Amino acid sequence: MQFETMPNFLKNRAFLTPDRTAVYFNEMTMTFKELYDEAYHTAGKLQGLGVLKDQYVGVLLKNHVDTVVILFALQLLGVKAVILNNRLTTKELIWQLNDSRATALLLETEFQEIKHGVDIPAFTKEQVFAATLERPFIQEEINLGDVCTIMYTSGTTGHPKGVVQTFGNHWWSAAGSALNLGYTENDRWLCSVPLFHISGFSILMRSVIYGMPIILHESFSAEKAIIDIKTKQVTIMSVVGTMLTRMVDTLKNSRLPVHFRCFLLGGGPAPLPLLEACLAKKLPVFQSYGMTETSSQIVTLAPEYSMNKIGSAGKPLFPSQLKVVLENGEIAPAKEAGEIVVKGPNVTGGYLYRPETTKEKFSEGWLHTGDIGYLDEEGFLYVLDRRSDLIISGGENIYPAEIESVLLAYPDVAEAGVTGLKDDTWGQVPVAFIVLKEGAEATEKQLQEHCLENLAKYKVPKKFLFTEMLPRNAANKLLRRKLSKLVNERRDND
Repeated sequence: MQFETMPNFLKNRAFLTPDRTAVYFNEMTMTFKELYDEAYHTAGKLQGLGVLKDQYVGVLLKNHVDTVVILFALQLLGVKAVILNNRLTTKELIWQLNDSRATALLLETEFQEIKHGVDIPAFTKEQVFAATLERPFIQEEINLGDVCTIMYTSGTTGHPKGVVQTFGNHWWSAAGSALNLGYTENDRWLCSVPLFHISGFSILMRSVIYGMPIILHESFSAEKAIIDIKTKQVTIMSVVGTMLTRMVDTLKNSRLPVHFRCFLLGGGPAPLPLLEACLAKKLPVFQSYGMTETSSQIVTLAPEYSMNKIGSAGKPLFPSQLKVVLENGEIAPAKEAGEIVVKGPNVTGGYLYRPETTKEKFSEGWLHTGDIGYLDEEGFLYVLDRRSDLIISGGENIYPAEIESVLLAYPDVAEAGVTGLKDDTWGQVPVAFIVLKEGAEATEKQLQEHCLENLAKYKVPKKFLFTEMLPRNAANKLLRRKLSKLVNERRDND
């Protein structure tokens, strides 16, 4: 298959707009020319350590300007970065390194424990920066079909899978986002989501493709985000529901400045009460839908529909396609739930060393996402849930996200997570885990009554379990499969 070639992304950006700011990190800034120079020298040092074109190399780093330099250095060399989640256990990380057949590992000093479990060279970033400099063999051009990154899915069932992301996937993701949200020379994107997650890495790729600064935070802080939105002229910020909730709570009655264009909200269906709270505070929120396999968002609500299509993820980005199919393979009628199926140049071509899984998940270029949703009469997507999270009770489909949305509308509830519990009569029944707001004293009876007022009786949780925190992954997504384990553990202890 023929793919288009383009100039190396970073080298070209440094040539086109060398003096534009590329990264703000804490109190330092770096222009695109400076970023290229740093990445070039780092590429030479990596090459001296034996890191070469077409190798798969593990990257276990935190949100830091050093990470930005190293990731682009690997692109300059034509090395495929296996970007690892630094919140995983050592055992999980070793499994992914072995699965990807990585030939080396680049890591933070604090993660050195993993060195004892791998039989490949492992270099801390300090060792990389201190290495002898060689003249690097820079890839002057990239082929859009070349592999850029590998990211492992969170693995809702069994072992995670390495998602192959090409330069073309990242290019078309950036292009689709710009065509939907628009792009101005004043745009600045705040990144406080992890760079090892597609939501963070895609901001990095947009930065170099658009010539746009990113404001990089080491971790999420609502207070710091609000300060930087105001002082560093941030126009867009990527968030998930829990982050947006904290932003709303921290803002209280104050407003964000007029230069702020929008929150880009991902990470699963957003609770309607949260979207309504943002609407009341005049906080612009564009809900989106995407995954590792689609190189970030593939469906996003266009700005002009943010008020009258509240709760919708929107329509596909311009280069992409979407349909909802029933179990018999037919296209679902409007407002009838089915599996979300997507296609486009930003969608992965498959999974690393997994031809059978790739064949199973793809059909004529369409990716079967395993997510449940429906399209309204105008073609707007509403995401209901993961197929794997679906609760089937007495033959009725129950979507945990719907129940969670109702629970989050209750004033005392800070967080809610719903999962299914096996039941001899109904097959499964819903159970809710609740995190109360500080000082709140809501009871199980009060929450049950609230649910009965807003949900069909079969959707009302049969148990309300109060807890101090809910299990979430690095992207702050709720891990419902872990809720299921907690339900069973509590039942065994009763």
